[in-house]
This record gives sequence, structure tokens and C-alpha cells, in this order.
Amino acid sequence: MKELSRLLNAEGRLERWPSKPKEKTLALEYLASKFAAGERLSEPQVNDILKAWHTFADWALLRRELFERGFLERDLDGKNYRRSELPTKLLEGQRLEPRPTKAKPIEHRLSLRNIHEASKRVDPVFLNTPQYLAESLSELLGLELIVKVETLNPIRSFKGRGADYFISKVMRRGDKRQIVCASAGNFGQAMAYACRKHGIPLIVYASVNANPLKLERMRKLGAELRLHGEDFDAAKLEAKRLCAQTRAWMVEDSKEPEISEGAGTLGLELLKYPQPLDAALIALGNGAMIAGMGRWIKAHRPQTQVIGVCAAGAPAMERSWRSGSFVQTDAIHTIADGIGVRVPVLEALEDLKGVVDDVLLVEDEVTLEAMRLAHQHLGTVLEPSGAVGIAAVMKNPQFKGKRVATVLCGGNLTPEQMERWL
Repeated sequence: MKELSRLLNAEGRLERWPSKPKEKTLALEYLASKFAAGERLSEPQVNDILKAWHTFADWALLRRELFERGFLERDLDGKNYRRSELPTKLLEGQRLEPRPTKAKPIEHRLSLRNIHEASKRVDPVFLNTPQYLAESLSELLGLELIVKVETLNPIRSFKGRGADYFISKVMRRGDKRQIVCASAGNFGQAMAYACRKHGIPLIVYASVNANPLKLERMRKLGAELRLHGEDFDAAKLEAKRLCAQTRAWMVEDSKEPEISEGAGTLGLELLKYPQPLDAALIALGNGAMIAGMGRWIKAHRPQTQVIGVCAAGAPAMERSWRSGSFVQTDAIHTIADGIGVRVPVLEALEDLKGVVDDVLLVEDEVTLEAMRLAHQHLGTVLEPSGAVGIAAVMKNPQFKGKRVATVLCGGNLTPEQMERWL
């Protein structure tokens, strides 16, 4: 097996990631052979096996490649993995023949049962929010616009749903680790609110350029706040360094499935609207909201289009979704800090498969106009991330004459921002 041996060092570890498709397939087959067929493995166990047999790349990317090619499969519980059955030729030192491809249903990491459970377990202060036809705005835009208002709660955003469900699960499991997260502001507030409710200490990392109103609220909710880096992803990297050194628990928005499942309760509620929806336009940052909502909507009304909306100045998630691969950007240039992601979460990208029909980009100037229209027609103060769904409706004529829903997912603006933008 000369082609494979060129990729291995003396210890049998992969030293480089091949550029040729044929060699890449051999490398993945080789890694897959290190897993016992049928054995149930947790994500950390999968990662440990991968780290033991390569020296060159990100284990998370390798895990995704194995998953996408069918070598690893999700267990029935949606959290663990099993290695799918493989031919034994590779173990005998022979080259594997290409396996016939079969169309298989997408295995979702997010559980419909958990989304339903979350609709009963999440703090009622975040649930069953208003959703209604915005009549004057609909008339202006030439369609039926259904808005779901997520700003009328203690943290003025939808994030409380996922954070509260996640922390409730942590309490039930009795996990005592120090919890650390990174946030542009709203997720940190949500985690602080949930942790304070359950008496759990929390450390939040945020950018030095984060919204000062959001920073102050995180502090008042009891979080220990640490500022680092020019943007959210730099702060998150520093939080990960701390956790690697101290064994604290790095809780990432959209990486923990319970956070997305809690956000999925929005989809459950939205489908209670009395008329069927043609489309749901959902802000796409890290991906927890659209993954959870899309999971529920596609399972119960697949005809409804689930469409993500990113800021044009922060297109990493749009590019990743469209290309089917991991794409990060060097910087972001947008006022929509809540969806200003330049380094996607791999698990979130997997969660978008099969539940998102399209992803649109909107420019900041259109978002600002959408914020003003929401203020004038709905009497609602929205931050930029909370208004991108309206902005997408304004920019795309494909929605004319249709019944379209969007989530007004955040309303945290400083007085200076309100004066400048509204």
C-alpha cells in the first residue's frame, strides 16, 4: 500500500493531509480503521482516537470528514458516535474498493423530543412570545409579514431559551465544573441570567469593542467579565486557552446541542400561527437559532422555507453553508455584532444540513433602514442583528405576495446607538 505509506511516519501516524482525492480517501479509510466497528463512542473519545493517529490537522475537521463520508454515524441518542461497518480489506493491507453510495436520511444531532421538552422546561419568562401580522409594515413591503417579538424579556433577546435549557440539563446531571463562555453580549447575558438563577458561577469573555450596554448587564447579572481581543472570535479563543489550562468547561453557543434545542422552541411556537408560512427568515450568527428552528419546522412543515440571514460584512457562515465546507474570514465589518462571526462552529455547520434552504446577505445600510421601519411601524427597538430578517425581505423581491415570518431576536442598543441609528 505504497500510496498510504507515503503519508505515514514511523509510528504509523498521518504526517500530512494529502492534496490528491485518491490519497485523501485512503487517509480517511486508514483513520476509520482505528475505530472498533459498532463500538459506542463519545465525542471526546472520537477526538482522542483521531489525535492519536495524526500529527498535522484539526481533529474536528477530520471528524467531520469521517462523518460526512459515512465512516462515523450518530448513535440513536444523537450525542455519541458509532463506526459504520467497513470492509476488512484495509486491515489486510490492501486497497479498499470505492463503496457504493446510498442516499441516506440526514442524521440530526438535535432532538425533536428535546425541543418539545424545552418548551415545557425553559423559564416561562422566555416562552410564548408575541407573534402577529405586522399590518402596516406588510402593506408597505407588499407581503404578509409575521413578526415574532423576542425582546420583551429580562435580557431583551431570544438567547435565554437555549441558555436556560442548557443550564437546567447541567443541574440535572450534577456537573460541577467551572463554566466559561464567550459572547458578543446577548449569549453572555443569557448564560449569566440562567447561572444566577441556579447559583452557578460564570466567567464570560468578550471583545474590548463589545456593546457597553451588554457588558454592563452581564456584570449586573453576576458574571465575571473578562475583555480580550478586537472581536468576538478573538475573545472566544482566549476563553478556550483558559479552559485548556484549567479544565474549566468552555460552553460554546451552538456547539452544545441543548442550546440549539432550547432555541428550537421558537420554531415550535411559530408553527402555531393559524395560517401556513411560506418562509421563515432567521438571523444566522453562530447558528443555534436557525438550527433549532429549522429542525422543528422541517420535521413538521417541510414546505416552509427556512432561510438564514447574515450580515454582508460577516459572511463566514453563508460561505461555509453554500460551499459545504469550513470557511473562516480574517475580519468582520458590520454593525450587527450579534451575528458577526468569522470562525464558524463545526457542529453548527453540521446542524444546518437538511434544515436550511438558503442563506442571504444584507448590507448594513439596509439593516439600519429595517431598524427604523420596525421602530416606526411596530414601536419596537431592535439591534441590527434583530432586524436583518426585515432587511432581507426589503432587499429580495422573491418574497412579494408571500406569507413570511421573521424573529425580532434582539433589542439591546445603547442610548447613543438609538440616537444615531433610529
